[in-house]
Amino acid sequence: MTFLNPLLLLAGLGVALPILAHLLNRHRVQHTPWAAMQFINRNVRIRSRQMRLKDILLLLLRCLAVLLLGLALAKPVIKEAEGVAESLGERRAGVIIALDTSYSMQHSDGSTTRFERAIEQIRAIAEGIHAGDPVCLVLLGAEHKVVARNMAFDSERFEAILQAQQATPESLNLDSVPMLLKELADGIDAPQKEIYIVTDMQTQDWKIRPAWLTDALEELGKTAATVIVPVRGDSDNLAITNLELVSGVLRKGTIARYRATVRNCGTVAVSNVKVRGRVNQITVDTKTIPAIAAGASETVSLFIHFHNPGPVRITAELDMDSLPVDNVRRTVAIIRDRVSVLCVEGSSGRSSSRFITTALRARGNTAGQENFVLQSVPWVDLPTQDLSRFDVVILQDVPAITADQARGLEEYVRGGNGLIWFAGENTDAKKWNERSASNKGIRLLPAVIAEAVNTSDAAGVGRPLDPIMLDHSVCRPLLSLPEDLLSETRFRKLLQVKPSATSFTVLSLAGTAAPVVLEHSIGRGHVFMFTTSAGSQWNNMAVTPVFPMILQQMVTYLTAREFEKPRLVGDSLALSYVEQPDASEAVFDTPSAQMISVPVREHRNQYVALLDHAREAGFYLARVSVQAPGMPVAVNVETKESNVKCLTAAETMRSFEDTGISVALSEAELLDAVEQTRTGRSFWLFCMLTGLGLLVIESLLADRLFKRAASTNETTSASENS
Repeated sequence: MTFLNPLLLLAGLGVALPILAHLLNRHRVQHTPWAAMQFINRNVRIRSRQMRLKDILLLLLRCLAVLLLGLALAKPVIKEAEGVAESLGERRAGVIIALDTSYSMQHSDGSTTRFERAIEQIRAIAEGIHAGDPVCLVLLGAEHKVVARNMAFDSERFEAILQAQQATPESLNLDSVPMLLKELADGIDAPQKEIYIVTDMQTQDWKIRPAWLTDALEELGKTAATVIVPVRGDSDNLAITNLELVSGVLRKGTIARYRATVRNCGTVAVSNVKVRGRVNQITVDTKTIPAIAAGASETVSLFIHFHNPGPVRITAELDMDSLPVDNVRRTVAIIRDRVSVLCVEGSSGRSSSRFITTALRARGNTAGQENFVLQSVPWVDLPTQDLSRFDVVILQDVPAITADQARGLEEYVRGGNGLIWFAGENTDAKKWNERSASNKGIRLLPAVIAEAVNTSDAAGVGRPLDPIMLDHSVCRPLLSLPEDLLSETRFRKLLQVKPSATSFTVLSLAGTAAPVVLEHSIGRGHVFMFTTSAGSQWNNMAVTPVFPMILQQMVTYLTAREFEKPRLVGDSLALSYVEQPDASEAVFDTPSAQMISVPVREHRNQYVALLDHAREAGFYLARVSVQAPGMPVAVNVETKESNVKCLTAAETMRSFEDTGISVALSEAELLDAVEQTRTGRSFWLFCMLTGLGLLVIESLLADRLFKRAASTNETTSASENS
């Protein structure tokens, strides 16, 4: 036998109270001799023996009642109750139900979803819960949510809570599940604790687990009787895993090419997969993928024509299938009415400037060219330029800048604009390093410049670009080039640099990892740094297809805004300001039309409103105030959850062998598991009722004896008087 509240066994010491009262009352009796006593002495001796027996009986009843009440407070439990003990005790338990609400639970078999079947399993578990038992219901996702904690079970209330739940667009964070469930189990005061994990047992989450997670689950099984309740389903599913801008400029009157990636997560090949490209809910392009093998991905190009300036919502969509939530991929494009670029030439001649101009105007027809302004000036005229008129500034082989110009360029970039920097023969490394550093510890350039080095081989042929590139917007057009065409771009000379902690390498030389292009951000803007020249002095890049592809993609990237970067469900959404705003709160409208107010805070020398956790997939609308116009932000699901394949029954059983955790593969097995886990019996109610019953019996018996004694005394008094 064990006790839930062993310290309250001290209440059993209260048994001394009736004994003490009996002893004190016994010593308070006074003996007064009188003459008539000799006539009834024999009768008194007989009756006093009877009274002592009755007093002892009453004393025993009082002591036993106090002991039982103290035992009830300590809540005794017998783990393996049998026979009479099993019939007297109650099958009470504290129950924790963990429901997987990740979006794979929305997968349908044509009639019901996994989530709906999971709810039915929970109802079966609830049938075995007694009224008043402590119950916890926790929803498992990317961030777990406890919707009921130690709630006294009431079937109607629990059913209402259950009906209000639905699957979320989040993925499952399995790593933190054991810790949360153990914390809930430790907080339950119950004779027995049970944990039920209702999940679809996705292969990617459950099959190959790290050793520490298996140990944590095994420890959870020791904390409480734990049962895994699988709700498996088919593995068929198509998902759009990516939608990205590949080429083109986001400018009125232009056409951009987006690439949509479709993955077949099932085990059977599919054919004639239709992908629709939509702008602001209007279909503008449709492509068909002839076939996608099981487990494979295919891409299609969607061409989007931008007719008007402003933000546009772009989506790639599939036809309806068994899991609709991942059939859509979203992104946002901010279409400019015009784009202005200032090219500052540091060389005496303007050959490099001509290369840049040609590269930026290359490719495509004249559509949209009237909305693209490119101005070239010598570097000595830089102080006379109004940078606010330009979206991007390109510095080519500029010898040096003044401290005031450095501060001006830093503020220019911080406001959300772009800077592209090229090295060259005229570059004064010492002055650039000195002027690039600001008083706030933020460098204008992404790296400290060292000396120029020769990267040519003995034949005078430079090294090519490393074909292994980052998944970066600037690199994507290059990935479509044949390897032999990419290798034609050769670099004979580069600046050696020491990248800052905030920068990263975008392109590098093959075989050396020497950076060719670096990037870092300042405030809302970005800086690209070429360690080579824009002309033909240090490379042949300007006369290959690589140069216009890189340069045009950089301008598109630099003229974008933070709203254009898609987010995932669970990510934070940020609205940043250049200066302190008038309003103290920003507003985010969710895809379900809920309005969320977020305070504006200062962070890293700028003002930011941060929505901590995006819980829906769709387009959010970020506004600087309630009255201000909004800017859309695309939020997508994490597509690793799209692999909906589940462990088989045999794999599930093997997965939990020797862990102390049970698996209920059917409703019958679930009911049997509930029956088997509740082997313990609680006796606090039996002890409480028995103790109270003994007190009632003792009170009635004492009252009866008192009345009989009083009646006898009256009879004796009447006899004596007569």
